[in-house]
Amino acid sequence: MADKKAQIVIKKITVVSGGAHGGAWKVAFADFMTAMMAFFLVMWLLATQSEPQKKAISDYFSTPSVIEYQFSNYGVELTLEKLFLDLINEPIKVFQAFVTPVDRTPNVMAMGMRKVVMAHMADQLGQHTSNVNISADSVTFEIPDTQLFDIGTANPNKLFVSVMERVKGVTAGLEDSDVVIASIVYDQSVPGADHKLARNIAEARLDMVQDKVKNSLENPGVGVTGHSMARFDDRSVRDKKGGGGGLIKIEIKQKKVTVDGKKPRPLADGVFGAKFSDADRDKSVYDNFVNQLSKKKRNKAGEKQNEK
Repeated sequence: MADKKAQIVIKKITVVSGGAHGGAWKVAFADFMTAMMAFFLVMWLLATQSEPQKKAISDYFSTPSVIEYQFSNYGVELTLEKLFLDLINEPIKVFQAFVTPVDRTPNVMAMGMRKVVMAHMADQLGQHTSNVNISADSVTFEIPDTQLFDIGTANPNKLFVSVMERVKGVTAGLEDSDVVIASIVYDQSVPGADHKLARNIAEARLDMVQDKVKNSLENPGVGVTGHSMARFDDRSVRDKKGGGGGLIKIEIKQKKVTVDGKKPRPLADGVFGAKFSDADRDKSVYDNFVNQLSKKKRNKAGEKQNEK
């Protein structure tokens, strides 16, 4: 049987360009027309919006998110601790925070960690407050009367408006909480050390601060109460030249049950970092945050000055 020779098949493929009669251009043209339609639709919608609506849209895209703000102001380590804790407890809220503009007022009692609250307090009030104490369900701080009023009177001083705006940054976003305000005036700070006059001044100061806090609240379900007192204190005599005629004490306390019937999440000591519980360590942590934030602000101001 004769051997068969291998058959070699050569296949030739000829590609003929469609030229002007091809269909590829139609796809590109359709995409282009879709994009143009979307562009003109957006332009038309913007043209029909009012100025407040335009500003709201602009602010939404130009304002950093809550998490970006925390990275910038509280530092990477602290923000990562909070993110880790929130992902464990409330993962949905974490994703909402990525797209939520920072122009809304945060709820201090829902920040999850005491150190984050401490950093927020330092950022808002800085050197204007003292004796900051944060527990699992409450935040307490004091504002010397020299930051708000003329000594021995109920007359607001030049710092009153700016300091109360800073207090608003702490209280305005509260939910499911109670705010208790105490107005204290030392007898020695008023003319003649008159106890009755000191008590009247304390009441007048309380009314002003209480009204400011109430009017700034953004959410229902927040109670605001207060009390005033006049008392004898030798410290007011020693500190009279440098201030010390009284103080405003504000306590924010979580309610035991939220509006939806759930138990509120307490503020944790920390995730990665060391825990702290006593007032002395709280004060040192607060002072550290104040110093860090002041340094950052000075550096930013220096950078802007160099740019000019």
